[in-house]
Amino acid sequence: MKKVEAKDIVTITYSGRLDDGTVFKAADAENPMQLELGKQEAPPTLEAALMGMKIGEKKRVRIDPDESYGQRMKNLIQELNREQIGDNIEPKPGMIISLAVEKDGHSHQVPATVIEVKGDIITIDYNHPLAGHHLTYDFEVIDIKKPS
Repeated sequence: MKKVEAKDIVTITYSGRLDDGTVFKAADAENPMQLELGKQEAPPTLEAALMGMKIGEKKRVRIDPDESYGQRMKNLIQELNREQIGDNIEPKPGMIISLAVEKDGHSHQVPATVIEVKGDIITIDYNHPLAGHHLTYDFEVIDIKKPS
């Protein structure tokens, strides 16, 4: 029976969970995920865990924040005046909004999560929602192919 080797194209089903059990992403047999190993399509810990696995084999791997979405950074939590987000948005905690941010002379749209609304002051968080979290993946190899 063939085993996963470097540069293989591996099809997996998986469930990604936070430490509190919240599932943040999953791929089932009807919509599996395909990875080409070595292309940095998955965290290195996950790719390493896949090496040597056979079709039908299951594993669990836990990934540190530094290998996934990074640590939460306090400087990415900011307060804005309501006028800075425009009149057509009624911000509420938990809402993800797209804000224009200037970098190197160019304007970019960046997602931000509304943390708190107090009058005309809105506290937003530019951190990725999974930043600072350990991620646990339960996965199963369902196919292995050699690259063409």
